[in-house]
Amino acid sequence: MLILPAIDLKDGEAVRLYKGDYNNKKVYSKEPEKLAGQFEQMGAKIIHLVDLDGAKNGYCANYETIKKIRETVSIKIELGGGIRDKRTVDMYLNELKIDRIILGTAAITNLNFLKDVLNDYGSEKIVVGVDIKENFVSTSGWTKTTNVNYIDFIKELEKIGIKYIIVTDISKDGTLSGPNFELYKKIKENTNINFIVSGGIKNKEDVLQVANLNYYGCIIGKAYYDGKIDLMEVLNA
Repeated sequence: MLILPAIDLKDGEAVRLYKGDYNNKKVYSKEPEKLAGQFEQMGAKIIHLVDLDGAKNGYCANYETIKKIRETVSIKIELGGGIRDKRTVDMYLNELKIDRIILGTAAITNLNFLKDVLNDYGSEKIVVGVDIKENFVSTSGWTKTTNVNYIDFIKELEKIGIKYIIVTDISKDGTLSGPNFELYKKIKENTNINFIVSGGIKNKEDVLQVANLNYYGCIIGKAYYDGKIDLMEVLNA
């Protein structure tokens, strides 16, 4: 199972939001590149990076910070937040050498765009973020909710050739209350897609449960930052 330590960027700093609320943030580092370097030293194989400003506003807002992180670490980086046109996709994958990008809002609002970049770059480079609020897919940095059911959407993604998705239950994000395992069970029962569990991981037991269920991966964020998980221990388990 893949363990992805998370760095959420806002105004060039590493932060965590509570349930996606931009007004409820906590700053963990003013030098996110150093944090990324620590994750690499601990044994992480890939970092989950999110441009929160980009996700909300639809453009690349933390370019310089992302560039610094890329220059600091040699491990893989997956990046999401505000990637809504071909130029931005090309910039991240070709110029900055990001290993894979996460499309969220653009994947829902413009399926043809998703198909185009999938065709250009392949399923190893293009990941879709499925953010869920009360069974419906959410967009624009979680500020808008669609009328699209999450299972229907994931089935559509699978049909067009998406191989990996990141599934976040927004009500669990940053809460340290444990993942919504019922939601992930439904995805497993209805699709064959590889998914990464995101939101609510609170301790080592949650990580072990994800591994025992044979899910593709899980993202660790607040639990690490608040000292609830020894990242090196779970990475080496």
